[in-house]
Amino acid sequence: MTLDLFPESKTSPLIFEDQARRRGFATIAGIDEVGRGPLAGPVVAAAVILPPNCLIDGLTDSKRLSAPARVRLFAEIRRRAWAIGLGMASPEEIDRINILQGTLQAMSQAVGRLKVAPDYLLVDGITAVPLALPQKTLKKGDLRSHSIAAASVVAKVVRDRMMIGYDRHFPGYGFSSHKGYGSAAHMEAIARLGPSVLHRRTFRGVREHCGS
Repeated sequence: MTLDLFPESKTSPLIFEDQARRRGFATIAGIDEVGRGPLAGPVVAAAVILPPNCLIDGLTDSKRLSAPARVRLFAEIRRRAWAIGLGMASPEEIDRINILQGTLQAMSQAVGRLKVAPDYLLVDGITAVPLALPQKTLKKGDLRSHSIAAASVVAKVVRDRMMIGYDRHFPGYGFSSHKGYGSAAHMEAIARLGPSVLHRRTFRGVREHCGS
């Protein structure tokens, strides 16, 4: 794994992509994940390669966008991106290897599923993806890099749709509304119904209801 740290700047949502291209990299993938904090459901990661100088109006961290705005941007990202890859770690895998390793597994899968091979990665967070590619980690990267913001929107829309689908198969927990996060209604449902196979049994708020 090779890390290549460039000087940081906040002047443009493409600053880190432009810096990488000036160093000779051509296919830069933004990497982000959604679902580290919930009590149920998978972690979903996305890798997105945008064309050079591609700016998508309104694109930012998915958490700052309304659901309709995310869906609109998701369609635009799919239309304009050179490549999109998705990865996932299941609740069972998260319990087995822990949430950080599950997140890195999902990110690695997302990169591996890109139809265009990247030569540089921009990764949201502080932990590098365990791949032999030059990369830069960025705190709050979904606010600072257009490619990472695109990945955050893709991951969020995909995971939300998965949780809405799970709600039909596991009624009573309210997955379509809280998406697996620890809302009061979700906590009450876990106490009343017990954990489902979608719940992360090593997480506080779930493990107390798993029995011995």
